[in-house]
Amino acid sequence: QVQLVESGGGLVQPGGSLRLSCAASGRFFSVYAMGWDRQAPGKQREFVATITSLHNTYYADSVKGRFTISRDNAKNTVYLQMNSLKPEDTAVYYCRATYSGRDYWGQGTQVTVSS
Repeated sequence: QVQLVESGGGLVQPGGSLRLSCAASGRFFSVYAMGWDRQAPGKQREFVATITSLHNTYYADSVKGRFTISRDNAKNTVYLQMNSLKPEDTAVYYCRATYSGRDYWGQGTQVTVSS
């Protein structure tokens, strides 16, 4: 079983940038598909981005062109670079690991976009 710890959230002005990190414990990190989901107040959790074990990437339409997901298998870490942030990006961001049909999530990190 993999354990995930997110970091890098905070308060940023509209148009600003943040980089989220997710450190994974356990073995075989490289075989997991890794990703990020988010949940805004009063809304359901939604997909943000995924990077597969082969480094293929997928994004929600709402973040395409602004967010970039990447992974460093040597550090067991996945990143989410968020640029041109908007107030509607405000949410708790959760790191996700998927393998063999099972999903694992971290505790989440708060991102607030406000002036």
